[in-house]
Amino acid sequence: MGQEVRYRVRGGHALHGTAFIQGAKNAVLPMIGAALLASKGRTVLRNVPVIEDVRRALELAEYVGAKVEFHEAERTIVIDATGLNDPNRAVLPASIASRFRGSVLFIPALMHRMGRARIEGVGGCNLGSRNLDFHYRGFARLGAEVTEDPERKHINVKADNLKGGRLYLDTPSHTGTENLIMAAALTPGTTVIEHAALEPEVLDVIEFLGSMGAKISGGGTGFIKVEGVSELTAVEHTVMPDRIDTGVFAMMTAATGGDVSLVGANLDHLGVARWKLEQMGVQFTQQGAVLRVRRDPNVPLRPINAVTSPFPGFATDLQPPLMALATLAEGESYIREAIFDGRFALADELNKMGAKIEVEGNRAIVHGPSELHSTKVTAHDLRCGAGAIMAGLVAKGETIVSPAYQVDRGHSHFATRLSALGADVVREEVS
Repeated sequence: MGQEVRYRVRGGHALHGTAFIQGAKNAVLPMIGAALLASKGRTVLRNVPVIEDVRRALELAEYVGAKVEFHEAERTIVIDATGLNDPNRAVLPASIASRFRGSVLFIPALMHRMGRARIEGVGGCNLGSRNLDFHYRGFARLGAEVTEDPERKHINVKADNLKGGRLYLDTPSHTGTENLIMAAALTPGTTVIEHAALEPEVLDVIEFLGSMGAKISGGGTGFIKVEGVSELTAVEHTVMPDRIDTGVFAMMTAATGGDVSLVGANLDHLGVARWKLEQMGVQFTQQGAVLRVRRDPNVPLRPINAVTSPFPGFATDLQPPLMALATLAEGESYIREAIFDGRFALADELNKMGAKIEVEGNRAIVHGPSELHSTKVTAHDLRCGAGAIMAGLVAKGETIVSPAYQVDRGHSHFATRLSALGADVVREEVS
């Protein structure tokens, strides 16, 4: 019989104290891919979150020929990609790639360093029909030859005659924007990317690539211009704080009626989420690099209407924890998911705990307030798992959230940081 790793949560404890916000998952993953573009030197990334997606990314980097060191205690990665020159290793195997969606971010490095790339599966969260075709269409518009095998399980990319071109994104995906920027950085000529993402993580990746020698302009405008250069070199860079980690800890503080200082958090990075939480009754105070979050437990949370949209809109990654928070609000909340059509998995789990949530297509109606009770719930994906743990913080009794791996993909030392704030949360292995 195998081991199950899960989170056990006992509710009823308000969060108080100080927590450190981790480095941004959605910035460090493309940076690991970008580090493989460097033909000289050793890349050093600091403030790296100790999460499973980073471990999978480093496994892929080693598989294709890079030398990798992950100093977890120092939250530092060292990558030496000078040895990426064997076309036979230009493969992203399903055994690793299928476990996290960010594996697609390795294609530009393999294209430029080895002339081709083969990806055997892209994993991560199962979030409905939104696929990765726009990545491959962008590579093709730069001159790459993109083919699929008959069973549509593998994708092959050949990059013999790349040249700059005019690219666009149907939706301003941050992963798509980062991937096309990386592909364009070493492609001869000028590349223009229209309808590009505006996320802070994209700007951090652009800064990282710029320090490597890339020529990129227009970050944050939606219209990015890349002048291809002949080579990129390794640099040192400190990863920005994770705004989703910030949002989750802020919502957990609000749910429990607590008072928490988040070190490293940037209120501006929350976008519309900041205003929606303030409408619900959450108080924010930014003092330098510390964000204080408070919610008076004697004042009921107000219901909310929210629509997910690309930055600076309400982040889709914060929609599941917002749903959990809305179960505690006095009245009906309306949440519309406009990014991923498979992101209401948490609704059924919250209903198991006593919530009253109706899902109608891409809209959820949350009838609050609900008195949540403990039970065993499933973390269908990373954000669903975080939302379920959050519900467990306010539920009566003991809530079991599994598998822990989904949460561990995106939140570093989650139980440890929550326990330091007074929560009763344990990550445990059971037979």
